[in-house]
Amino acid sequence: MATRPPVGLPKLSRRSRILLIVGVVLLFGLITGSRLLDTYVNWLWFGEVKFRDVYSTVLLTRLGLFVAVGAVVGGIVALNLFLAYRARPVFVPVSGPDDPVARYRTVVMRRMRLFAIGIPVFVGLIAGASAQADWQQIQLFLNSEPFGVTDPQFGHDIGFYAFQLPFYEWLLSWLFITTAVSFIGAVIAHYLFGGIRLAGRGGQLSGPARLHLALVAGSFVLLKAVAYFFDRYTLLLHENEKFVGASYTDLNAVLPAKLILLCIAVFCAVAFFAGAFMRNVQLPAIATVLLVLSSVLVGAAWPAVLEQFSVKPNAIQKEAESITRNIAATRQSFGLTDDKVETKPYDGKQNVTNDQIKTNDAATLGNIRLLDPAVLSRTFTQFQQLRPFYGFPNKLDVDRYTVDGKLRDYIVAVRELKLDSLPQGQRDWINQHLIYTHGNGFVYAEANKVNAVADESNGGYPDFKTGEVKSNGDVGNDPKGIKVDQPRTYYGELFGQTDYSIVGGRPAGQPAEYDTDAKSYTYTGAGGVPIGSLLNKMAFAAYYGERNILFNQSIADDSKILFKRTPRERVQAVAPWLTADSDPYPAVVNGRITWIVDGYTTLENYPYAQRTQLGDATNDSLTGESLVISQENKPVNYIRNSVKATVDAYDGTVNLYQVDDKDPVLKAWMGVFPNTVKPGSEISDELRQHFRYPEDLFKVQRQILSKYHVSSPSDFYSGVAYWAPPQDPTIDNITTADAQRDAASKRRDAQPPFYVLAGDPSDPSKVRFQLTSPLVRENREFMAAHVSVGSDPDNYGKISVLQLNQDAKGPQQIQTQFLTSDNVSRELNLLTQQKTTVVYGNLLTLPLGGALLYVEPVYIERASNNTSYPQLSKVLVWYGDRVGYASTLNEALDQVLSGAGAVVPPPSDNNNGNGNTSNPSTPPSTPPANGNLNPDLQKAINDIDTALADIKRAQSSGNFTELGQAYAKLDEASKRFKQFNTGAPSSPSTGQSSVVPSPTPSG
Repeated sequence: MATRPPVGLPKLSRRSRILLIVGVVLLFGLITGSRLLDTYVNWLWFGEVKFRDVYSTVLLTRLGLFVAVGAVVGGIVALNLFLAYRARPVFVPVSGPDDPVARYRTVVMRRMRLFAIGIPVFVGLIAGASAQADWQQIQLFLNSEPFGVTDPQFGHDIGFYAFQLPFYEWLLSWLFITTAVSFIGAVIAHYLFGGIRLAGRGGQLSGPARLHLALVAGSFVLLKAVAYFFDRYTLLLHENEKFVGASYTDLNAVLPAKLILLCIAVFCAVAFFAGAFMRNVQLPAIATVLLVLSSVLVGAAWPAVLEQFSVKPNAIQKEAESITRNIAATRQSFGLTDDKVETKPYDGKQNVTNDQIKTNDAATLGNIRLLDPAVLSRTFTQFQQLRPFYGFPNKLDVDRYTVDGKLRDYIVAVRELKLDSLPQGQRDWINQHLIYTHGNGFVYAEANKVNAVADESNGGYPDFKTGEVKSNGDVGNDPKGIKVDQPRTYYGELFGQTDYSIVGGRPAGQPAEYDTDAKSYTYTGAGGVPIGSLLNKMAFAAYYGERNILFNQSIADDSKILFKRTPRERVQAVAPWLTADSDPYPAVVNGRITWIVDGYTTLENYPYAQRTQLGDATNDSLTGESLVISQENKPVNYIRNSVKATVDAYDGTVNLYQVDDKDPVLKAWMGVFPNTVKPGSEISDELRQHFRYPEDLFKVQRQILSKYHVSSPSDFYSGVAYWAPPQDPTIDNITTADAQRDAASKRRDAQPPFYVLAGDPSDPSKVRFQLTSPLVRENREFMAAHVSVGSDPDNYGKISVLQLNQDAKGPQQIQTQFLTSDNVSRELNLLTQQKTTVVYGNLLTLPLGGALLYVEPVYIERASNNTSYPQLSKVLVWYGDRVGYASTLNEALDQVLSGAGAVVPPPSDNNNGNGNTSNPSTPPSTPPANGNLNPDLQKAINDIDTALADIKRAQSSGNFTELGQAYAKLDEASKRFKQFNTGAPSSPSTGQSSVVPSPTPSG
């Protein structure tokens, strides 16, 4: 019986084909046109900053990867499709008149060239587009450097894991993808051309199809054998529950299993190849079953049995070697080795007299910072904004300068252009991009003084000084301040992605940029891309979607366009291999305002090293309140601050300086981009004086140090000695201890580290600029250690850890003690009742006389006023179980160092909000005998001690009658303690202040 010939798919009309072709061309043009425009604009920008070699290297590497991977993947897929077509049967029976395969076969045969070329090209384009994003991995492999350190298991240099192993795994993954896609394509092609038939009970597979598919499948299994070989090395990166690295089970079960599976995979691959040529389907089938069973039994079951019945019951002993390796590798990878970290025991309680403190710790007492850079942005704006289109960052910065022969720390900021603050009526294109083009001035204030006491008229504000353009257009500086030669700033932190400015020449030759109300200005710097030509006008008009760029007549032949104007953005663009610190800061270097940006080299595959999420490790209360941007949350287990970058605030010049000549990752990148990073010898002395140890690196290191200060594997495994960064206890407008505890339980942001000018931990008489942070015991609020790191050229990067020998109150407890002090709580509550917001500044923790000194500025602002701004009102000080609270720092220090402060209760564990204490309240104890107590107060304290002893005795004996009486005595004695604890001694001291005169004014 005759059957109808197969019918192909319906044809498109000529008009439909033309429309389809036009649509594809337009879509391709939109995609490629946008990419070409971006490429051209970036080419111009990289030429402006003189880093065009970086852009061309990245561009060529990506293009090379796109072509190479696309050609290989597409070529292999095309080869397999060709083999499947060549192996088709001569006669292909049709199952019936409605055979769908026959219909598609007819379509393919009619457009054979289209499918034969189109499918591999499409697959190659997708593969190439995906692979080009991995350009960094390829360049690191080609320019790899040795670390000079070997892993403890295989003896390979760390460079193998950092640079070579990722490339081998990348290459292997693409071979797997190519083989899998080729196998799928071959199966479809064989089915389409009749080599595979599903008709009948078991279907049919032609000999050529069997040979082809078996060879491809065997190649896949052979690649799996290679993967097992490299899997052995990835065990050293295995993330276990307690540590990173090869565990006991990995070394004694998984590692041998990988070798066994490797041999089995090779045997199975040979079986596939043999079965292909012997036309035996059973051999590949048996090989597949063997591979699956061995993977389950040898690769999974045996390690699980060893883990459950041998390792877990004896984990501390079994994992001791692996933990030791993990500790050593983590300290090495995060720069916490013994040559960089000095750990000293610290008493945690006062071990010298007050007179000795005044003499020995004058460097700390005389430089205590009162101004908080995270609080004072609105105060700077109120007093130093000058015009509404100027502004300051939400968080200001701290730096040190030697002025008038004295080293001081300052709160510093650049008065930047802030276009989104322009009045609504002035927000036209000309004003935003041609008139208002730059900021004006460097504003600074000594960090440990204010203009006057807050109780006095208009006091409690920073003592501002500036270097700025005056109304007549001349540069003006304070005679006893920091000398700024060029205060105009065209680059800063407040610029957005679309905040471009067109500067330079005007057709009439007259200055047109706003400088002051009386003067205009013409930009003369080297920065900016020329925009005078018609081509560039058209390019930037299309780039920003702004026709005014093309038709505005104020744009002359020598005009320039400034874009990519934030320091961090510029550094990340010229050094895409760096991770930039989240908080650039300004410094005046040789009279020019210069932005300094710290750059990090990172890895995530350092063997045995602990892995941490960069974003989580660097987040704190400042990032939580969006005062500082957050880092990308990427895994890292190696980090170095190898590069210091500078960006000139006037002309945008970017310089990269090498500050770690031992970092192999930096050396590898310098091989990729030669002559882009300048040697450290080119750093000027004045610039080096303003280098700060970077905050993000310190945050990561303090988190790692919280666990990896432990050297004993057993202690590490148990976790009993772990530390943690404290919670930030300073929550605005909280005035009672109960409210503080409630707010703290909801807020989990860590306290940020603080820059201070204080005594060197190794030599308290020597002043050093340092970054500091307290560390508390994990899940408790008691102090465990005080960590600081030097930023001065002679001690840069030297980390000092003062490990407390006994429990001492941590920041959260100190904040509670502040709020439980009667005179403090009473005054703060009164302020809030008067519609005044209480703003707590940074709580500084400073080692002093064997104990810890806590200092916290208290700011106030009118809660109902839209233009309110913080004013320093009081200073809180805690030392030796005494609270000082006064209008000036000297008075507050007087109270705690002369015995005039309020006596506060001893350290007590509040269980971090978990569980109940045995006592109904935390009673006060006898204060240190460094002041004369009121007799009534002394009797109240003695009665409290007696009542506590009675409570303990009654609890032991189970006598509830005596227990009730003891509680009543404790309550009565506590009331008398509060009544007589007025914060003043019975015999007030006379004469001069007990605090030594500060080397710098202290407010």
